[in-house]
Amino acid sequence: MQPPTRAFDQTLTATTFLELAASGKVSEAFAQYISADFRHHNPYFPGDAKSLKAGMMEAHRKFPNTTIEIQHTFEEGDLVAVHSRVSHSTETPEIAVVHIFRFEQRRIAEMWDIGIEAPKNSPNENGLF
Repeated sequence: MQPPTRAFDQTLTATTFLELAASGKVSEAFAQYISADFRHHNPYFPGDAKSLKAGMMEAHRKFPNTTIEIQHTFEEGDLVAVHSRVSHSTETPEIAVVHIFRFEQRRIAEMWDIGIEAPKNSPNENGLF
C-alpha cells in the first residue's frame, strides 16, 4: 500500500517563497518556486524574474536583518494573497505588504506586490495589522 500523496499547497508555497527571499535565500526561493516564464508587476522593476531577483538580492545586501511576519493569507483558484508585516531594521518604519501570486503547474507564474510604510502618527487606532 502506498502512503497518501500530499496535495500541492499554493499558500504554503507563496509564504515559503516570501520567507526565503526575506531571509536572503533569494536564489533558492527563485530556483524552487518561480516559473520559467514568470511575470512581475512592480512598477519599479522590469517585469521579468531576473530583474526582480536582482532587486531582492540588493535589498538583502542593504537590509540583511529583514524580517517578515505573515498576517493573513487568502486563496482562490490559482491565486494566493499574502498580507505581511515587513521590517528592514529597527531604524526604518514597518511596511504592510500585500503580495498576490498566480500559479501555473505548481510554480509561481505571476506576482503583484503593494506596500505602504507605517506612518509615525496615524489617526487610525486599528493600525496596518
